[in-house]
This record gives sequence, C-alpha cells and structure tokens, in this order.
Amino acid sequence: MNYSHLHVHTQYSLLDGASAIPKLFDKAIADNMPAIAITDHGNMFGVFQFVAEAQKHKNDDGTLKVKPIVGCEFYVVENRHRRSFTREEKDVRYHQVLLAKNETGYRNLVKLCSLGFIEGNYGKYPRIDKELIEKYHEGLIATTCCLAAEVPRGILRKKESEAEEIFKWWLNIFGEDYYIELQRHNIADQVKVNAVLLEWAKKYKVKTIATNDAHYVEQEDANAHDILLCINTGEKQATPKAKDFSDDDSVGRGTRFAFANDQFYFKTKKEMESLFADVPESIDNTNEIVDKIEILDLHKEILLPHFQIPKGYDNQDAYLTHITYDGAKKRYKEITPEVEERLQYELFTIKTMGFAGYFLIVADFINHGKDIGVFVG
Repeated sequence: MNYSHLHVHTQYSLLDGASAIPKLFDKAIADNMPAIAITDHGNMFGVFQFVAEAQKHKNDDGTLKVKPIVGCEFYVVENRHRRSFTREEKDVRYHQVLLAKNETGYRNLVKLCSLGFIEGNYGKYPRIDKELIEKYHEGLIATTCCLAAEVPRGILRKKESEAEEIFKWWLNIFGEDYYIELQRHNIADQVKVNAVLLEWAKKYKVKTIATNDAHYVEQEDANAHDILLCINTGEKQATPKAKDFSDDDSVGRGTRFAFANDQFYFKTKKEMESLFADVPESIDNTNEIVDKIEILDLHKEILLPHFQIPKGYDNQDAYLTHITYDGAKKRYKEITPEVEERLQYELFTIKTMGFAGYFLIVADFINHGKDIGVFVG
C-alpha cells in the first residue's frame, strides 16, 4: 500500500524543525513514497527550495519521483488584530494545516501567510483567524491537525459537544477537502482525541488520514532536535520537560517546552502501516489527497515595472549599454582594453539574465534621489 507524509516540518520551521529538505527527498525516494508535503510553522520560506528539490529527481519518462505538496501549518487565533494580552487572558493560538490543491490554493496560502505577518504578527507568531480562512479557503485542503489544533484541543479542554461544533465549522468550510488527521506518538491525549475523531469520522462520513508530524528525518535525530528547541526557548536540556508539549504557553516555571518522545521523525511506509494497522484506510486515504494535488510550477518570469526608453534605442539592453559607456567615459580618462573587457562582460551577463530593466529602474530612482538631495549609497 502506498503512503505519503502530509504533515512535515523542515528546517524552515525556525528553531523547531530539523529536517533538511534534500534528506527528506532522499528518504522518500528510497522508500518509493509518491509524495511529501511541506507544512512549516506559520511560514512558506522553504517552499521554493522544496519544489526545486523535487524537480531534481525525475524518472526516465520525465515525471517526478516524488510529488511536492505545498502547505503550511498556520497559527489560528480568534482575532488576528488583537495585540494586548494578560496572564489570565493569553494569546490562544491553534495550529492548522492547510495544503494547496492547485494554483488557486497556492495563491490563497501565500495570501494567508502574508496577512499573518502583516496583520496578525504578535511576538514571534504570524497569526491568522477564521475571518481570513473563510475568505481564502478556495483550493485548499484542511485537516484536524495535531494536539495543538482547535478541534483536538477542544476535545481535551471543552465539552465534547462544544468541540463537535468546532469540528462542524471546519467541515462546513472545507467539505470533501476536510480530513480527520490521526497521529500516534504513544501519547495518552492522542489516544483520547483519536477515539472521538474516529467516532465523528463515521458519524459525518469524513475520511481519516495518518500522519506523523515529522520534525526530523531519523529517530536518532531526536536529541539534536531537542537541543534545537532548547535554543529556541533559551533553556537547558537538564531542565525538566513540561507535561503538555502541545502548548508552549502552558510551560510553567522550572520546566521547559519539549516533545514527548523520539517518535516525531519521518517514518517509512512500513512503519506507518504497522502503526495504523487497525485503520488501514487512514494510510490509503493519503493517496486520495495526493491525487487531488496539482504539481505547482513556481518558476516565474521576472516581473518588473515597464521602463520607458528614449527614442533612438531598439530596446532596454541598447539603452543600458549607452548609459554605461557614457558613465565609463566620465569616470575613466581612457577606455583601456581591460576596462572594455569588463564592461562587455558585465553587460553580457545583465543581458543574459534579463536584468537590463532592473538596472535602468535602479539607476532612475538613484539619480532622482540625488536630484532632490537624498543621500544614496
């Protein structure tokens, strides 16, 4: 049975993820895994490298060995604009995985991520809220996510009926693109949450998927990952671990944020099949999501404002050559063969890369700055 990891953190989950992107693909390819997702915390910093790495590994027929799935694990709050909190009224953040099905979904991921930083950033957390999710959910797949997500935490901390209403809100927004995410890291709270989620899966006919919330590639990387978390929180490894690892705000004095055990690694298909042997459909359903995903082409042409060149020049390259030589004549008493060679090489490089417009635009605003008395350098 095929299986794909759909909840994966790379080194771009800053001071929390310890997985190098090339190593993730190496392990996925060795295991004949059809796809993997990138779901870093609150950002999409690693997406271009992630997709580019997938493009490096192709079959003989030109198809990708591993399909890259672009996603993000967002921080969701009640009100992204709120900035004032107290010890009694903390900034309650829930985790939420969203995956892009297509170009529309990707653009909505980008929009949500940008707004998280622009409108919702508080402390080190770029936050979004349900208002934004309602507005920008098209083309996205959502899951119930991890113990730090709204639905699982609702099951643990609220009445089950309240948690069920929360679950129904997400289901209403995403419909057939909403999946129940099951995780098994030998944690008691997960057992309780999974039991309720499996009941709702039957009741609401929502499909389950198995994930492992991978934060590092191999099991033996767990200690290095723990050290990374200590750097993040400014704690020592000798400090006792907090009991509730799903909420870094619940860490009390004398304890530190840490993962519960060494099971948060990029497990093989065989390991995942064994772990979810009693619910094999949760393994198989990852393939349904993979089939929904369109491969994204993130290579785009350079977009620059149009620079109007004076009459008498065929194109931007010709005009840049003119003003370059004009400037060189002002700076050098004589255009020696050495200077000529350097000019030709640099102009050739700029032309080859298609950057003539960029250099003309920069020259224009620098000259304008000088004209109005603004220092440049």
